[in-house]
Amino acid sequence: MPRRIDHVAIIVRNLEQALIFYRDTLGLEPRAIQDVPSEQVRIAFLPMGGPQGSEIELIEPTTPDSSLSRFLEKRGEGMHHLCLEVDDIDAALQEMNEREVAVLDTQPRLAAEGRAIFLHPKATHGVLLELIEKRPQATRRVER
Repeated sequence: MPRRIDHVAIIVRNLEQALIFYRDTLGLEPRAIQDVPSEQVRIAFLPMGGPQGSEIELIEPTTPDSSLSRFLEKRGEGMHHLCLEVDDIDAALQEMNEREVAVLDTQPRLAAEGRAIFLHPKATHGVLLELIEKRPQATRRVER
């Protein structure tokens, strides 16, 4: 079962321009900015609520033919998904399959900070939902 909200992901056209608002206006300093080539994105993690708090994740697609680029072109900037942290992603995937929840992944995928699966919005009342098992040493430092 989910332990906490890990992050809320917002898809943006230009990460640096989005940071002008989130960093410069709201004062949310990124703890990490990193490219994730396997997902064809560049991500900024903006912590909220202390060491165990949730984060805002800004996502910029890095290739024009990725599924995230198509999402951005179709829906525009805004909320992309909600991510909940779980202790065991394999058990979560098995449970979702047993409950016949529409899961977009047949096995956990490598995410920026662990292993994750996505649940189809049709199963979650319109919200793309990510479940993530964080790596034990998921970083909290700034990477650029």
